[in-house]
Amino acid sequence: MPLPRPLPIVLVATALAGLLSGCIPILIGAGATTGVAAAEERGMGGSIDDLKIRTAINQKWFDRDVEMYRKVTLNISEGRVMLTGVVPTEKNRNDAAELVGQVAGVREVYNEIVVRGDDEPGGNSANDLWIQQKMKTRMLGDSDIRNINFVVDVSDAVVYVLGIAQNDTEMERVIAHARDINGVRRVVNHIRLKNDPRRTGG
Repeated sequence: MPLPRPLPIVLVATALAGLLSGCIPILIGAGATTGVAAAEERGMGGSIDDLKIRTAINQKWFDRDVEMYRKVTLNISEGRVMLTGVVPTEKNRNDAAELVGQVAGVREVYNEIVVRGDDEPGGNSANDLWIQQKMKTRMLGDSDIRNINFVVDVSDAVVYVLGIAQNDTEMERVIAHARDINGVRRVVNHIRLKNDPRRTGG
């Protein structure tokens, strides 16, 4: 769920925190962080590459417009960047995605940012957070889902899922959980299968 972020003192610290973005298990310590990254389908190398991308994007956003950094949420999986959040103009939306596209290592950009004027009614952030936590709990409790490989974001009761599925069955289970949660308006699927040749540039 996109929430206002505090201004960074050191952007690298923000990026390090983002390394575990979307990972349901909460682990403490450098060793735990390393273990999580190694266990992911993208592996330690992929996690480090995504961390570099996250740091570079945050720097570009912060340099261009502090509000862009505050209002847009990014999640990354093997160079695929998913953008969510709410901005006041179409130009803000396009600028955020354009800056992402300038970063080395970015392979795809999923621009899911919503444009909404200041005078337009917004979504229910408390409800979004409830949906997000409900989704994470369901995935964690499903032994047929490797939850560490997925990122879940919720905005205006729309569930966005990014990650890597072992097969079609796992992907369908993830999406089914999202659709089954009360109050979800729509599910946006950016999951890629483990054997998808695009993962290796094929």
